[in-house]
Amino acid sequence: MGLTAATDVPVAHGIGGAKDLPISPELAILGAVAALTVSFVVLAVAWRTPRFDEATSGTPAPSLLTTVVDSLAFRVLARTFGMAVFCWATFAAVFGKDLLTNPFFGMFYVWWWVGLVPLSVLLGPVWKAISPVRTINLLFAKVSGGSPDSGVFTYPERLGYWPAAFGLYAFVWMELVYPYSTELGPVRLWFAIYVAAMLLGGALFGTTFYERADPFEVYSSLVAKLSMWGRRDGAIIVRSPLANLDTVVPRPGLVAVVAVLFGSTAFDSFKDSSHWISFIQTTPVVKDHNWANQLANNAGLLVFCLGVGLVFWIGTASTGVGPDQRRRDLPRLFAHSVIPIIVGYIVAHYLSYLVEVGQDTLIRASDPLSDGSNYLGTGNLSVDYWLSYHPTFLANTKVISVVVGHVLGVIAAHDRAIKLLPKQHQVTGQLPLLVAMVAFTAGGLYLLFAA
Repeated sequence: MGLTAATDVPVAHGIGGAKDLPISPELAILGAVAALTVSFVVLAVAWRTPRFDEATSGTPAPSLLTTVVDSLAFRVLARTFGMAVFCWATFAAVFGKDLLTNPFFGMFYVWWWVGLVPLSVLLGPVWKAISPVRTINLLFAKVSGGSPDSGVFTYPERLGYWPAAFGLYAFVWMELVYPYSTELGPVRLWFAIYVAAMLLGGALFGTTFYERADPFEVYSSLVAKLSMWGRRDGAIIVRSPLANLDTVVPRPGLVAVVAVLFGSTAFDSFKDSSHWISFIQTTPVVKDHNWANQLANNAGLLVFCLGVGLVFWIGTASTGVGPDQRRRDLPRLFAHSVIPIIVGYIVAHYLSYLVEVGQDTLIRASDPLSDGSNYLGTGNLSVDYWLSYHPTFLANTKVISVVVGHVLGVIAAHDRAIKLLPKQHQVTGQLPLLVAMVAFTAGGLYLLFAA
């Protein structure tokens, strides 16, 4: 992310090099691959029946919790908070100066994009609860006397998550490839187009549009499947995150969503690697022509996203199917198993970025006009660089996050395979997917070291 260098916060990409680890990169990658393989073998021997069932898993949370969360006061409080942050960011975007000290950049790239991950894992689908576009759509419906849940048309099922996948790609393109991603005008325009598209979609298709097409709601809701919070018959229940993960609805476009999320994060590491930087700086055509540089970055992002999707598609479709199954449906039926990998890799890649640049954004948010004001009282705070000052702890945390994410992905895929695949393919049918996950593990760790 370009914003790291734009603030006073040190560059916090990747792992910072092998010197940060008490072991060599080769041993870290070898150990991660071994852990993944051993996990698969243990599951094949000891996990022979499905264990995740939406209808039976989980225990009811205290009824008071459901009462509070579903109360009008709580919903109003959540939406007020979301609107307050939205209005403050809009104020900074419209009236603030075109400087990298403008807090809108941090709110856009750090709080919104990266901050949604820990919030959703801890609290559930948080964007759905605080989404300002949902709130504005609700207010429009109240004024017009209509219902926010229903629109003029019924949302086409065949579209599934495809609009969200394209929206997510548009965001990562703006963040990672667009050459003016730290200029206020283009970022403000992207934000305005997002808001306008969401309000138009909500008016046409109702709230179903937000559940399927809002890139940030889909992103938050998928990550929230790794939380311990679920619903059954309207009541809040507490259950294993893996059991919660099993409830992901395999709609069209789900593979595209996870491919964009994983592929873009991987490309963010790759573009900071010595190999890519050397290619950009030493290849005559690329070095001397801005259009060639931009073409290379655009191609790189697209190749990473398509590559992740293709590898996963091959890994899941290369198995036997039952008489009532279609091979082309298998990728999206197994796509939920990539979500822990995405979360693990986002933690690995953006942990110090979120903690340190996130603090810096809170400090700058008190001065949206960059004129020395301290409206929120946070302007006198200072950034705590504890993570950057403890590189070995940070590096080990990143490696563990990647490994744990992949192991959880293997568990989720194994349980789904037992449910779906014919008995003779329940173990052997997972081998191509295991190979794909081993490739993701080794590639992810390599990119973290290389950045």
